[in-house]
Amino acid sequence: MSAQPLDSSEHRSGALLDHLARRMRLRSESVLAPLGLRPRHLVALTVLRDSGGSSQQALASTLEMDSTNIVGLLNDLEAEQLIERRRSPEDRRRHVVELTQDGAKRLNEAECALAGAEDEVLGALAPSERETLYELLRRAASATHVICGEALRADVDNC
Repeated sequence: MSAQPLDSSEHRSGALLDHLARRMRLRSESVLAPLGLRPRHLVALTVLRDSGGSSQQALASTLEMDSTNIVGLLNDLEAEQLIERRRSPEDRRRHVVELTQDGAKRLNEAECALAGAEDEVLGALAPSERETLYELLRRAASATHVICGEALRADVDNC
């Protein structure tokens, strides 16, 4: 069965989302670089701030990283004194990871820089439009697992 051509009046968002994501990623990387951070560093620092600390294993699970990669990420952050790793007093085999004061300060600086980058990328939208966009993207992202499964089944049916 062949794919049906799209109605030319039907709008598709994929290319636009990809374009905006690339622009946002490039701007984000450029404002994080002077702070000595990469996006993955920022995500880890945010998780640690929001959780109040974490075991190294739980952090790896949250970030969906394997143990080798999480160690490298934490080594980067620890070298900059943005996090502190120590043995768990309850279980000496576990490491507890916490954000330091310097880490909290750097994270705040990064979030301010990223807000400016987002203002540049989404500058054509009014604040209410940005809020609507955020809510729509959040809702779409929360349904992604359902949509992906349905798309896979549809692809199989259409072959």
